[in-house]
Amino acid sequence: MIQAIFFDFIGVIIDDEPLQMQAYKDVLRDHGIDLSEADYYSALGLDDKGFVRHAFKRGMKQLTDEVLQAVLAAKGIRHRQMMENELPLFHGVVTFLKTTAAHFPLGIVSMATPSEIDYVLDRAQLRKLFATIVSSEDVNVCKPAPDCYRAGLRKLNAKRQTQRQLPLLASECLAIEDSPPGIESAKAAGMHTLGITNTVSEAELRAAGADVVSMSLGDWTAAAVRHVF
Repeated sequence: MIQAIFFDFIGVIIDDEPLQMQAYKDVLRDHGIDLSEADYYSALGLDDKGFVRHAFKRGMKQLTDEVLQAVLAAKGIRHRQMMENELPLFHGVVTFLKTTAAHFPLGIVSMATPSEIDYVLDRAQLRKLFATIVSSEDVNVCKPAPDCYRAGLRKLNAKRQTQRQLPLLASECLAIEDSPPGIESAKAAGMHTLGITNTVSEAELRAAGADVVSMSLGDWTAAAVRHVF
């Protein structure tokens, strides 16, 4: 039986993969790199540093630490500018988070930066719903490696220990993901997986090993999670 739910962030909670891609396109163009949609989506699962290194390698451009930091800073500014007027949360996700938080401890496991996650959670007033958060600064290896989900479970169990609660097993956790690397990461960590077709097709998520695939979290409730998993 599921006792905790972990969420990917970009592509599951916030609908900003297109904004992330456009921000990178704008910034990388200044460095002589043309980023295609195929290039961007082929690198799902990487954190920002890994993505920039990947883009410069594909573009056969030299990347120094100074340039890397400049690209990351410029991308962060551009991305934030594109969300000034409206925070693009997925339809139904806030309701799902609020209803499930009443029944399960929730966590975020993402390769997004802490500042990106903090900005959205604070602006949407969702932070209090999450018992634990894993960002790109918490692990050294990106998805599809299982490190991030293992870190999420360790952090959750550490918090449970302070509350004198028994630790949870990975098999008691559900991970909600929108990409094959994320599904593979959670499966490798021993968790159940729900794939949401916000970013890639149902076939791609199933091929990655998703236990269940759905079009929207708006179709789910806490009772449905218990019934299906």
